[in-house]
Amino acid sequence: MINFRIIGRQFSTSISKQNAIKNVTVIGGGLMGSGIAQVAAQAGQSVTLVDVSSDVLAKSQKSIGANLGRVAKKLYKDKPEDGEKFVAEALGRIKTATDPGEASKSADLIVEAIVENMDVKHKLFKQLDSAAPAHTILASNTSSLSINEIGSVVKRKDKFGGLHFFNPVPVMRLLEVVKGAETSEDTYKSMMEWGKAVGKTCITCKDTPGFVVNRLLVPYICEAMRLYERGDASARDIDIAMKLGAGYPMGPLELADYVGLDTNKFILDGWHKKFPDQPLFKPIPLLNKLVAEGKLGVKTGEGIYKYDKK
Repeated sequence: MINFRIIGRQFSTSISKQNAIKNVTVIGGGLMGSGIAQVAAQAGQSVTLVDVSSDVLAKSQKSIGANLGRVAKKLYKDKPEDGEKFVAEALGRIKTATDPGEASKSADLIVEAIVENMDVKHKLFKQLDSAAPAHTILASNTSSLSINEIGSVVKRKDKFGGLHFFNPVPVMRLLEVVKGAETSEDTYKSMMEWGKAVGKTCITCKDTPGFVVNRLLVPYICEAMRLYERGDASARDIDIAMKLGAGYPMGPLELADYVGLDTNKFILDGWHKKFPDQPLFKPIPLLNKLVAEGKLGVKTGEGIYKYDKK
């Protein structure tokens, strides 16, 4: 069950400096993009959520409203009228658009949260770089691609970096602030301050595959899968071992199913292509087989484990 107690901390606090980030444009109306839009709006910032699909934006607004309602019940359980005001004000700070260029013209910060495809990201950031004001910071929420490579197409490389949130964004407290090779110190500080203003605990990482969390987590999941594939232990015993022996809340194979086996494969394949000599990034026949069969984990009802479809 999602715990919303942590949401709301620091959301009424905004950066007081003159160069504070006040207008945020989020590109991508999916789970990550709508979550980023929500936490920025809760922090008192004006947000434009952009997606090419009006239907996606409508669903995003509905989802954000529902999430804000749950937050309000936690924060204002004794004052429901204050909770209603909180929801209305946060929603009022979010507008939607389908044109990324037009939506970028008043932005202090633009966060991209679209498909993990380098060509698509390059096309988008070329457009944003041309349309956005000179002071605007451009950032990617990528979880697996190179920040330096994504930012290679923009002229303002000193104002480009990574802001890697975790799903679900309103609940997960961590934000990885990724410094590209040419990210300026001022840009880095602004991203860190903004992350804190939207209630996140920020850590810093250079542009290394997977940054901190995924660089450790994906190889860990993959090694568990290789252990299972070799028949060294059952899937259930591997998961029990890491929960009871290492204190993890979820076993690695359970986690693989929860994240999605296709997502794990996508990340692993990308890293292997770029770093073919790295043994931790080698393809896993079992993973490839399950994905080819459409057994992607919880979302399809079967992956490493089988799940009851509700």
